[in-house]
Amino acid sequence: MTQENELTLAIEGMTCASCARRVEKALTAVPGVASAAINLAAETARVTYAAPASPEEVAAALAKAGYPARAVTETFAIEGMSCASCVKRVENALKAVPGVTDARVNLAAETATVDWLEGATTAAAVVAAAARAGYPAKPRGEDRPDRGANRRAEEAARLRRLALVAGLLTLPVFALEMGSHMSMSVHMWVMETLGTQTSRLIQVVLTTLVLAGPGRQFFLKGFPGLLRGTPDMNALVALGASAAWGY
Repeated sequence: MTQENELTLAIEGMTCASCARRVEKALTAVPGVASAAINLAAETARVTYAAPASPEEVAAALAKAGYPARAVTETFAIEGMSCASCVKRVENALKAVPGVTDARVNLAAETATVDWLEGATTAAAVVAAAARAGYPAKPRGEDRPDRGANRRAEEAARLRRLALVAGLLTLPVFALEMGSHMSMSVHMWVMETLGTQTSRLIQVVLTTLVLAGPGRQFFLKGFPGLLRGTPDMNALVALGASAAWGY
């Protein structure tokens, strides 16, 4: 009987229930995957699988669907390496850890840089694999249990900064255009000081900066989703903003 394994992955790009359904569909389509439970709030997927499925194949299916599994890169200090054969043995031992996608060993620096799927394994598992191969290892970074929480906090802070920049750039556009409609005195001031053409040029420049700067993330995610035939909220924002800007 084939042994079943369970894997929890952090997923990038899930923003709505439709995204969660697409992720679930992509995962359950992988041969060997028995089930996939999606947690939209935590941005994770818990996958139950058996051969021929593997963590790498699960990650490849997610990437193809446009929702890549989040990766972790960490550097470890490796003891006991003395030659190229040692390097090969360490690399093979680290790459054999389920969830590890790559391992690069530097003999001169006595280090190994390991990439793995977040949630699929831990730094402790990597250290244990190196030790079993006869090369004690110690993480140079820290495999924090709150890594995901910190990442979400950093992402929220980044989005707040982008929203602030977008608001500051949009405010003059709103004042010039809507102010002229709301107040005749504002309209006359714009006509007498800037003129219609200059006012429009200012608005074009500012709105272009909003789309090219803070709004760029919607285009980078939205249009690829459209091309794959899996539009999401990013695609809606990209289409609406493009239509308004073009008009």
